[in-house]
Amino acid sequence: MKLKSTLLTAIISVSLTSKAQNWGNVIKDAVITNSTTIIDAAKTNSAAVIDKATAIVTGTPKAPSLTNDEVINGLKEALNVGTNNSSGLASKADGYLKNPAIFIPWPEEAKDMKAKLIKMGMQKKVTEFETSLNRAAEEAAKKSVPVFKDAITGMSIGDGFAILNGGDTAATHYLREKTYAPLKEKFMPTIKEAVTKAKVASYWKPLATAYNKLPGVKKQNPNLDDYVCNKAINGLMTLIKDEEAKIRKDPMAQVTDLLKKVFGAKK
Repeated sequence: MKLKSTLLTAIISVSLTSKAQNWGNVIKDAVITNSTTIIDAAKTNSAAVIDKATAIVTGTPKAPSLTNDEVINGLKEALNVGTNNSSGLASKADGYLKNPAIFIPWPEEAKDMKAKLIKMGMQKKVTEFETSLNRAAEEAAKKSVPVFKDAITGMSIGDGFAILNGGDTAATHYLREKTYAPLKEKFMPTIKEAVTKAKVASYWKPLATAYNKLPGVKKQNPNLDDYVCNKAINGLMTLIKDEEAKIRKDPMAQVTDLLKKVFGAKK
């Protein structure tokens, strides 16, 4: 290690002094340690010497420097890739229905109602209702890409570096914190349309009617549009979180040069 440190100091010194007399000795020492990369770099410029010599001596390559624009554009690109992939997964047939991570269940507030209806022999109707909830979410997810795209454009430089240096899901957290309310506002018309298309109310009405006729029960009439909207957005956020974690850690998921540079710099 002492030899390597001496080598690093000598090479940097020589690269900064164009007429240095001891360059031959440095080359000799570098050859002994197989540091030809350092020699080539030194002939070019001192910055390359520092980076490449440090990499060889310490075994730790210096991460490429990033401009503010690269950080912001890289993170926006990551979120666009993540939201596109997530929306594609969620909007396909059975995207919600057959994915346990984002499946929309019977409303929690009406779980007692579900239990009583099943005891009454209405399991099939209960299943049909749950299926309709997930079909509505799948339909809504088809229109989510432009909504997310609009939400991503407002990211500031400060936000970008906080996200870059944050945890594996920092970008998803940012997206949720900054855009959940406007996303819901923009999402709701699509959800209402999807709920109608999936005939959610037609499955719910006979169930609610049958249950509400039972003596001593609390009448049930949840806001199904609001319920499906919240669950649909939360499901997409779950998928985006998974996509973000992959982009941060898996080189195969870094599908552009910019993503490789921004997230490769964190290794």
